[in-house]
Amino acid sequence: MRETLRRDAQTIIRRSIQAVLPDEAVRRALAHRQFPGRVVLIAAGKAAWQMARAARETLPVSRGVVITKYGYSGGPIENLTCFEAGHPVPDENSFRATQAALDAVSGLSGEDTVVFLLSGGGSALFEQPLVPGEELQDITGQLLACGADIVEINTIRKRLSAVKGGRFAQRCLPARVFSIVLSDILGDPLDMIASGPACADSSTCADAAAVAVKYHLRLSETARGLLARETPKALSNVETVITGSVRELCGAAAICCRELGYEPILLTDRLCCEAREAGSFLSSIARSHADSGKSLAFLAGGETVVHLTGNGLGGRNQEIALAAAAGIEGLSNVLVFSIGSDGTDGPTDAAGGMTDGGTLAELRERGLDIHAVLQENDAYHALKAVNGLIFTGATGTNVNDVSVVLIRA
Repeated sequence: MRETLRRDAQTIIRRSIQAVLPDEAVRRALAHRQFPGRVVLIAAGKAAWQMARAARETLPVSRGVVITKYGYSGGPIENLTCFEAGHPVPDENSFRATQAALDAVSGLSGEDTVVFLLSGGGSALFEQPLVPGEELQDITGQLLACGADIVEINTIRKRLSAVKGGRFAQRCLPARVFSIVLSDILGDPLDMIASGPACADSSTCADAAAVAVKYHLRLSETARGLLARETPKALSNVETVITGSVRELCGAAAICCRELGYEPILLTDRLCCEAREAGSFLSSIARSHADSGKSLAFLAGGETVVHLTGNGLGGRNQEIALAAAAGIEGLSNVLVFSIGSDGTDGPTDAAGGMTDGGTLAELRERGLDIHAVLQENDAYHALKAVNGLIFTGATGTNVNDVSVVLIRA
């Protein structure tokens, strides 16, 4: 039973990610599109290289820049300069690559078009800070450590940037911007995806100030002054198409579950609580239905948060899986897994993790206490010890996470 559940989990992971790869989405968005004048292509985000390759095969691109995470570039693309840079905290390569993108869109006319391909991770990768780079890195680190959600983080980020919150689109004027966006935020709020470089900003200075107070952010006087500067509220030169979302990821996973003999049940596609609380909740679902006599699959898509209390290694999906282990102990027909669609969970090389009814006993045999591990935020090493890590490599897409409870009759 255990091996069957693990094999099914790997099949669901592989097929659901395959279904949300951005290549076809970009081709569909560009089908039958004709752009007068020159076409400049700028791509930023974890899926940037794959999106750019698909667009380059479709369009007569004169020049362009691709900015993606370290290890995510697949090699040279004709007429495009590819950069790899820091994520989730921007680094000097982020700043250098963004300057190259700004240089590429300078001097354009009203007949020209900037095709802007944006995906999750763009907030860190596409950046020209208005404060020193070290300070921006520190503020980003503070927000990540305190458990701020992605909307709160981006509300701050866009005010400290010369390209976020619609400012990149302004830099492209008088050229038009055609933006294709792969969504990684629940509900697809366009101005928050990668902090909305080509979208008018709906957040306000008051929102930014509230986030700073809520998390007791350490800010310089320059940064505080920037939070009080309003971002663009209207843009006249942008057309946007949103493609891909966590709902599509959940739908693809559900189809695969059904093909494998499970009855899929979507719990939510807007999961946004603490990771370990999500794991506990999923284990409660499993225990309630383990004896139903049915093969069931409960799915939850979204993006949880981790409040750092230790100095271990892990990510939100690994914490979900590990936190579920205590609640499903002894259930021989249950497995819980959780993955990030981009293939990297937090600062690790794992996409996520899986646990089953025997995981807790295996951890004890290795001298590991699950509560101590979670307190130290060290899910990676604990799951590695019990063969519970999930590895996919960089997937080329990024549409949030999916967690699944498998119950086999």
